[in-house]
Amino acid sequence: MKKITIIRHAKSSWEHPVIDFERPLKERGLEDAFLVSSYAKDKIISPDLILSSDAIRARSTADIFIKKLNFQSIDFQTNNKLYDFAGNDLIQVIKSCDNAINHLMIFGHNFAITSFVNTYGSVVYDNVSTSGLVSIDFDIDTWQNLTTGKTVLKIFPKDLK
Repeated sequence: MKKITIIRHAKSSWEHPVIDFERPLKERGLEDAFLVSSYAKDKIISPDLILSSDAIRARSTADIFIKKLNFQSIDFQTNNKLYDFAGNDLIQVIKSCDNAINHLMIFGHNFAITSFVNTYGSVVYDNVSTSGLVSIDFDIDTWQNLTTGKTVLKIFPKDLK
């Protein structure tokens, strides 16, 4: 059995004259990330590995979740391949994970996140919102055999307001 908890980065700011990769979170993004991670605190089991896009907005979102969920002792890695919007690299990263990892937590970007959730989960969403979290259980023993799983948790900020 494998599990993926996947989170779309929080709302980012377009107010700063920086390249896309360096866009920071805006105030609403910070608030939503705190809101979702607070609500998730007793609903998420500790992952074996946390992966994040190395873009500022994804890493910042991961930092908020890691602190709020008390996951500081869990292996955390950034991966440039998760700075992916189509989803092909996201799937490649997942399939290349060590099979000793049973619960993987990923912070990334849309359209890749929504596409992954809709392709591999059992529930279809029009859009995984910023700061949105979805957990999917997979009846597989190896990541290379990734196939459709069962969506077991969805937390979107709008559902908590």
